[in-house]
Amino acid sequence: MRKIRLLSIILALALFAGTFNAIYAQGDQIPGVGLVNGPDDTEAKALNGGGASFPRPLYDLWFATPGSAYTKLTGVTVSYQPQGSGFGISNIQNETLDFGASDGFMTDKQLEDAKGGKVLHIPMVLGGVVLSYNIPELTEPLKLTAENIAQIYFGDFAPTADKAWYTDFKPLIKWNDERLVANNPGLANVDKLITPVRRADSSGTTNIFTSYLESASKEWAEQVGPGANSIRWPQGLAGRQNPGVAAAITQNEYSIGYIEVSYAIAQNLPAALVQNKAGKFVEATQASVSAAAAGVALPDDLRIKIVNGDGDETYPISGFTWLLVYENQKDAAKGRAIARLAWWNVTDGQVFVSESSKITDKADPKAVAAGYAPLPLPAIEKAQKLIASIKCGDAACLPADIVATVK
Repeated sequence: MRKIRLLSIILALALFAGTFNAIYAQGDQIPGVGLVNGPDDTEAKALNGGGASFPRPLYDLWFATPGSAYTKLTGVTVSYQPQGSGFGISNIQNETLDFGASDGFMTDKQLEDAKGGKVLHIPMVLGGVVLSYNIPELTEPLKLTAENIAQIYFGDFAPTADKAWYTDFKPLIKWNDERLVANNPGLANVDKLITPVRRADSSGTTNIFTSYLESASKEWAEQVGPGANSIRWPQGLAGRQNPGVAAAITQNEYSIGYIEVSYAIAQNLPAALVQNKAGKFVEATQASVSAAAAGVALPDDLRIKIVNGDGDETYPISGFTWLLVYENQKDAAKGRAIARLAWWNVTDGQVFVSESSKITDKADPKAVAAGYAPLPLPAIEKAQKLIASIKCGDAACLPADIVATVK
C-alpha cells in the first residue's frame, strides 16, 4: 500500500456509522449552528494568528486563505502562520498574535507567564498522529506496537543500566528485525536500516506522539520522560513542522516518521496500523480518532490528553488541537472577530468536517478535512461556554443573541 486511500476512510465511516452518532454530534444536534451567518460591522476585518501546523490544512479551508469558507461568509481575513505549537504559545504569551494555536496545551507556568492575563484553550477538532513510512517492498499496511515504536526511536542509543529492562535492551534498527516481522511477514527480507524522522521544532504533534509513548511504553517513560512539545530525542532525522517531516519521509527510502494524518493523505504516504490498549491494530479514521475522546471526562478548561484510550476501535495516538485566546480582549473589534470565528469553528466548522467524509473525489481540496474528526458534543458545549466568557470590556465579545444560546 503506497498511499492512504480516502475510500478506505469512507468505508470505515460507513462501518462505524452507529458509533459516529454516539461519539460526536451531527449538524442538527449542535447548538448554535448558523448563528454566525454574515458580516458584522462591529468586528475587525483582519486577524493575525499562528502556531500549530497540525491543523493547517483544515484552517486553510476554514479561515486562513482568501477563498476560505469563513472569509467568504464574513469578509474577515485571517493571516495564519503555521510555525509550530511552540510558536503559537510564545507569541500569545507575548501578545504578538491575536490568537495562538497549539496541539499541546499550555503548562501552568506558561499560563502564568502570559502577559495579557488568562488564556483560554478552545478546542477546534480532534486529529490522529500517524506513523508514515517509505518501504518500497511492503505491500500490506505496516503494523506497529507501542514497544516497537519506542524502540525504533531509541535506535542504537545505549541506555543507562540502572533499570531492570535495560539488561535485555536490544536496538531495533533494521526493518527485518524479528520484533517487526512478527506482525509484518512482508518485512522478512527487507534488510535495511530504519531511518526515524522526528520534528525539529517545538511541536504539539510531538506532544501528542511523545505523550502516547510515555503512556504506552514504560521504557520510554523511564528513559525519555513525559510528553512535551520539545524533548531531547535519543536520535533521528529532523524535519521542520508536519510538511518537513512528510517531505523527509518521501525523500528517504526506509524511513518512518510521525505526522498528522491529513499530511499523509496529501503526500500519498501510507500510515501504519497502531496497536491500541485492547490489542487491536487500528487505522486512524474519523471514527477511531473520535473514539479516543468518547466517554472521557472533560475538565472545564478543556486541557486534557486523550492518548492511549480504552476501546476496541480507539486509535491511540489522538489529541485535540486548540485556539489560544485571551479571556479579556484589549481591542473590542478584534475580540468580537475572534469570538465569532471561534464560535463558527466549533459549530458550522464541525459540520464542515463531518461532511468531508462523504467526499469521494480525492482531488477535491475539501477531502483533506476527512483527516480530522469533529468534536464530541460535550466538548462543543464546554467550548461554547469558554467562547461566551471572552470579554470586551465589561460585556461578552460574542453578540448577545449567540450568548443566549449557551447552556
